[in-house]
Amino acid sequence: MKSDAKSTIEAGKAILGIEFGSTRIKAVLIDQENKPIAQGSHSWENQLVDGLWTYSIEAIWHGLQDCYADLRSNVKELYDTEIESLAAIGISAMMHGYMAFNKKEEILVPFRTWRNTNTGPAAAALSELFVYNIPLRWSISHLYQAILDNEKHVSDIDYLTTLAGFIHWQITGQKVLGIGDASGMLPIDPATKDYSAEMIAKFDKLVAPKGYDWKLTDILPKVLPAGENAGFLTPEGAGRLDVSGHLKAGVPVCLRREMPEPAW
Repeated sequence: MKSDAKSTIEAGKAILGIEFGSTRIKAVLIDQENKPIAQGSHSWENQLVDGLWTYSIEAIWHGLQDCYADLRSNVKELYDTEIESLAAIGISAMMHGYMAFNKKEEILVPFRTWRNTNTGPAAAALSELFVYNIPLRWSISHLYQAILDNEKHVSDIDYLTTLAGFIHWQITGQKVLGIGDASGMLPIDPATKDYSAEMIAKFDKLVAPKGYDWKLTDILPKVLPAGENAGFLTPEGAGRLDVSGHLKAGVPVCLRREMPEPAW
């Protein structure tokens, strides 16, 4: 019933899920019984820049804000109310890809999406090194390909993440990933529920001659299994999501936490 949904929204008990798909960003508001009560969307397309598929930082934020604004508009139309607070927010996005940042939190090269296939040499070399199938789309393949190509930005990397990790970091301040998304960066050890220590050691040894200031664990997001605190929406994050200023900070922000995906 509309009255029940309205009271859920006004009581701050609704839960918001946002998904960054390849062609649409979608927002769905659900009640405490997981029933959808409102939604919003934004259409977008990746761009081919210097031979690589990307979405600009500006497109990411515009898309997120427009999607949320569409959700707000639909809530206003359906229930004549505003979203002021939420019980939780969950962010999902295209797994894999490459978003590298320096110490000033500036992106070093345009976001390289899962769609890029320039990582063939790196994926083949790492698959042999790790004795484990490493797909072209995984973040570790993107990183090693940049190293093989002698890209200057690699020495300046302070943080490497995915699109989901980037959004989560920007709205919570936390450099973390759920175990499902983390498995699209580097293989996860099921026993430790963390990145494979053996593979990290092999990778660090492989790139040691380059003399980078960082080790792999220095630049990757922390892996969080189900149930761990992933952070809360900051005032800055609330403003980035809802430019109207209605949404309040302090909302728990969740991460995708499925077990690691197969490497095929």
